[in-house]
Amino acid sequence: MNIIQLTENKKQYLDLLLLADEQESMIDRYLERGELFVLDDNGVKAICVVTDEGNGVCELKNIAVARESQRQGYGKKLINYLATHYSGKYVQMIVGTGDVPSALGFYKSCGFEYSHRIDNFFTDNYDHQIIEDGVLLKDMVYLKWQLK
Repeated sequence: MNIIQLTENKKQYLDLLLLADEQESMIDRYLERGELFVLDDNGVKAICVVTDEGNGVCELKNIAVARESQRQGYGKKLINYLATHYSGKYVQMIVGTGDVPSALGFYKSCGFEYSHRIDNFFTDNYDHQIIEDGVLLKDMVYLKWQLK
């Protein structure tokens, strides 16, 4: 398994990025200013984008695991890599997600804890309804993780 950071041609992973953020115009808001990481294990298994939000905070804007590789630990391995990579550079990592038990459970299992929510984020910022695990997304739930 190898994790590398890409600095060019980030849009080549648009199909994967769209698994986690299904509107390209929203991805365009952070992709170029973010750092993109690719987890390769005999092929690309997962990717993520992290942005600098200032004041010692970075944000995990997008993390996606290829459909055929989901539930095999790749997402957690990528997050653990990020925690080590950004330790000392940032004091906190945040992530925003839909108010869906599977997503919240995943992030909490990685060490994140509840921070705050932004009411109507999905309804105000996306041009279509987003349904995840049968739940219509409305609010963005933010979680935080103290980095060492």
